[in-house]
Amino acid sequence: MTTDAQDTTDSGAHPLFTEALTTLGLDELHHHIRRFPEATRTAAEAAAALGCELSEICKSLIFAADGVPVLVLMDGASRVDVELVRRELGATKVTRARADVVRETTGYAIGGVPPFGHRTRTRVLADRSLLAHATVWAAAGTPYTVFPMEPEALIAHAGATLVDVRETAATDEPGEPVA
Repeated sequence: MTTDAQDTTDSGAHPLFTEALTTLGLDELHHHIRRFPEATRTAAEAAAALGCELSEICKSLIFAADGVPVLVLMDGASRVDVELVRRELGATKVTRARADVVRETTGYAIGGVPPFGHRTRTRVLADRSLLAHATVWAAAGTPYTVFPMEPEALIAHAGATLVDVRETAATDEPGEPVA
């Protein structure tokens, strides 16, 4: 399986993500996946391509908590406060996971990691800021594809714990990867 935009599905979503949608009974989402001609590896690029607010993008970010991968779902306009993640998990140290760890853990490359449908089961934290919108957009397994979902449903399908791990002085970080 490839983690690039090369795939065999009509929607353009990554095959692993397509399989997850079927497993979760979310086949109708295939019709709502948006495919872009250019990669949207950052939240700002995805928001610009969709014509939505930056905060309507759901970033899927992998961190290492004492060496164990953890997924944090965060709105696109905010940054994760790793100290709050560390406290939430009771970890000694939390850092951004390396690209190879992200791919090994999720099955996807950075810039295309969806909020669910990963290769391995990881702990998932979802920041409460996602609930500010009726719909959020998340990566569908590639930097070229996104899908819309109600935040409550997205959090439930990801098996996430709802937390407050957003930096309090949140700023627009257009260069931060979507995943």
